[in-house]
Amino acid sequence: MKRGVAERLAELGSRYSLDSSAVEQLGRLLDALAAEADPPTTVRDPRSAVDQHIADSLSGLEVEALRSARRIADLGSGAGFPGLPLAIALPEASVDLVESTRRKCEVIERLAAAASVRNARALPLRAEELAAGEGRGAYHVVTARALAPLAVLAEYSAPLLHDGGILVAWKGSPDPDEELAGDAAAEIVGLRREAVRNVRPFEGTLDLNLYVYSKVRSTPNHFPRRPGAAAKRPLS
Repeated sequence: MKRGVAERLAELGSRYSLDSSAVEQLGRLLDALAAEADPPTTVRDPRSAVDQHIADSLSGLEVEALRSARRIADLGSGAGFPGLPLAIALPEASVDLVESTRRKCEVIERLAAAASVRNARALPLRAEELAAGEGRGAYHVVTARALAPLAVLAEYSAPLLHDGGILVAWKGSPDPDEELAGDAAAEIVGLRREAVRNVRPFEGTLDLNLYVYSKVRSTPNHFPRRPGAAAKRPLS
């Protein structure tokens, strides 16, 4: 681990009250990503990944309900972010990384093993498939980073959340049309937007916002729709 990266990890550990074991795990995660032979991300150099993957992922901890969650579903996890850093930061939580591409799930499993992340698992499923089975109403928090428009995320997430659970979506600059569509879809599936929290996980961050929705009533039984329907025919 390069000295500058180690120092940056120590800063993040202090910022988010992580113990030395968690900071060491984050370092091993970065090393494993850099060495990964089949990475589903172009950001692999630890000097870049420590901010663009680790700090960005940990910014979700600024939402109190995420810090206290015991079951988390991370949708569209890709190379394992934000799910793996959150699992490291929240060792008492169980984190399911939901990624429909099996190849990416295999990468997640290798990275988790290298960093000794034992409270996370990769699920080679679509969100709709998980919600139609064991995942319905099973999660305190659903996270999604750069995955889909807000209306689609609301539909993906609502069936997975138990009443009172929350969706935390990493998004860029607010788009009024996307916000309106997201709010309309949320109303249909039992969610309500509670906050838009601007975060700055690292110096030079462009606009980054965490959209927080809470589940205020039960999701109608006809959700989830079949896989792909939410993206092809959004609710609003």
